[in-house]
Amino acid sequence: QVQLVESGGGLVQAGGSLRLSCAASGRTFNSYSMGWFRQAPGKEREFVAAISWSGDYARYADSVKDLFTISRDNAKNTVYLQMNNLKPEDTAFYYCAASVYRSSARRDDYDYWGQGTQVTVSS
Repeated sequence: QVQLVESGGGLVQAGGSLRLSCAASGRTFNSYSMGWFRQAPGKEREFVAAISWSGDYARYADSVKDLFTISRDNAKNTVYLQMNNLKPEDTAFYYCAASVYRSSARRDDYDYWGQGTQVTVSS
């Protein structure tokens, strides 16, 4: 089992930045690729970014490429999502998740999920 707890969400103005954190406990953190997903009201949960277990490979949704950066610190069992130049359309509940598949963008490839953290971007 892997337990995941997100933090760092909040209210920010358009153009601002936030850094989300996801702390993991339980089984070996560095055995898993980690991903971030988001879900806006009335919409499907969508892929945002993922990073390999070693941190050497990351992938992003086209909508956040060059704006968001995913990283991880295996010594701290934590994965991060740095979000820059935020837009109102980035408003959503953000979830981190763990997968045995390398940097997958598929929601179904993730076995463990956190409870999420709300990000609200005002215009």
